[in-house]
Amino acid sequence: MAPIPGSGLAKGLAVTLRTMTRKTVTEQYPDAQPDLAPRTRGVIGLFEENCTVCMLCARECPDWCIYIDSHKETVPAATPGGRERSRNVLDRFAIDFSLCMYCGICIEVCPFDALFWSPEFEYAETDIRDLTHERDKLREWMWTVPAPPALDPGAEEPKEIAAARKTAEKLAAQQAPPVTEPHADEQARVAEGPTRAQGDSQQQTDQPRPSSPSSPSTSRPASPPSDRPAAGDRSQPDPSASARPGTEPQPKQEGQE
Repeated sequence: MAPIPGSGLAKGLAVTLRTMTRKTVTEQYPDAQPDLAPRTRGVIGLFEENCTVCMLCARECPDWCIYIDSHKETVPAATPGGRERSRNVLDRFAIDFSLCMYCGICIEVCPFDALFWSPEFEYAETDIRDLTHERDKLREWMWTVPAPPALDPGAEEPKEIAAARKTAEKLAAQQAPPVTEPHADEQARVAEGPTRAQGDSQQQTDQPRPSSPSSPSTSRPASPPSDRPAAGDRSQPDPSASARPGTEPQPKQEGQE
């Protein structure tokens, strides 16, 4: 079946009419900044404190757009009799963004986390030679790098954060004001405490201690009462006296049966 003449034009006009009635989605850049994804590949930021000039990023770059210059310095021994050491000092770190293809290989192979993706993208230039950015510009882009995603709640704290927190706590402890001395009354109370304890112990030592059973001064417990009169007690009659011949019984005293 042959198409109806003018049907394609009618379909095109229908699409145009539908689009005209919808709300526009065009972002008015540069008046309105676009809402970019957090990990947008804009430019590469450099954190040069972590750079050890290992040259891995420059060797692995497929476009050879990274330029690094450095020199060696001798570090004196930290302890007497120790050995001097040498370290690399970064002189130049530049990236030619006219050659960069934003593959991210340099960021992946960096073993010391010195390179990061920044979402900045406004670096257009009228001269292609101005697209080679030195380390000062790369460092400025470093502060626009978004924070990494949060770790798992059960994950171990990164060593860098733990070391930074310990350093901050040490500095805060050094800068903290000295502890004020306690009040005079508190000082007197603290000084009086040991004296009271010694006085109480002295009172306890002054009290007589019970002597051991082998000591001659041990007080014997009182014997239970008996009907037998004690020696030298003449108030009670001797039962054996009445049995003796020629003796008279003594009269009973008052109160005795």
